[in-house]
Amino acid sequence: MNIVKIEKLVKRFDETVAVDRVSLEIREGEIYGLLGPNGAGKSTLINVMCGLLKKNEGSVHIFDKNIDFSMMEIKQDLGIVPQEIALYEDLTAKENVKFFASLYGLKGSVLKEKTAEALEFVGLIDHANKLARTFSGGMKRRLNIACAIAHQPKLIIMDEPTVGIDPQSRNHILNSVKKLNQLGTTVIYTTHYMEEAEFLCSRIGIIDYGKLIAEGTNQELQNLVTDRKTIVVKTSIGKTYDLRELSEIKGVLDANVKDSTVIIETLRETDAVGDIVRFFEKNELPILDIQMKNANLETIFLSLTGRKLRQ
Repeated sequence: MNIVKIEKLVKRFDETVAVDRVSLEIREGEIYGLLGPNGAGKSTLINVMCGLLKKNEGSVHIFDKNIDFSMMEIKQDLGIVPQEIALYEDLTAKENVKFFASLYGLKGSVLKEKTAEALEFVGLIDHANKLARTFSGGMKRRLNIACAIAHQPKLIIMDEPTVGIDPQSRNHILNSVKKLNQLGTTVIYTTHYMEEAEFLCSRIGIIDYGKLIAEGTNQELQNLVTDRKTIVVKTSIGKTYDLRELSEIKGVLDANVKDSTVIIETLRETDAVGDIVRFFEKNELPILDIQMKNANLETIFLSLTGRKLRQ
């Protein structure tokens, strides 16, 4: 089942096209990553989906409902973690969560219970009665998430929620996103940090200059840009040996030695590992470590756009 369906969406600011005929579908239970550099159009796309910006063309359906006619109904099952921290600094953590949860109709004992659950989930229950303005940047980001999840939305949209925070808070947020998803929440996660998308996302859309230029799982995106994989073997050099025999193995395209490391390029669809291991055994070269390396998301992005992720 599709939670989100976007067709030929266009958003312009005067002469600038910020979102350029984007079409995508997000399935129930996914963590869908929107990856791209700053200014690529990620936040604009999210703001249109949330009803904060009016689109110029195209359609957006969330929960099979058109945002043009059913935004208030959609928002009952939607949680939003904005890029800019949105809290009341002079309210406590508990008061912030209670306020935002009450906007969704929670009240009485249910409101109290869900507020405590949300604060517990983000690791702030021990700070419930502290003012938000006393929190670190990372704690404020976590409180932002608590405010967005207290009403238990079916879909949560997180727009670069780890910008400018410490590593400990960042890890907490990433693990919280994973846990939310395991509990049944569909997540849209925008980022320009490739490693976050690799860690979290079941599918990824790459946006550049307002266009969705590629979409798929990590493996599917790799398949778009390369038909190769790299096998790196660390050994000990106690004798000279001839790499020509290694290069003759089916699927091996190239083999080079650097210090005590042999770097082997193979065709992606070929499983040459067994024959490579036998080559080392035959030549009495101990294998200290063997790794298979695929293209990471930054390599994929550069291949597709020629631009660095943080440019």
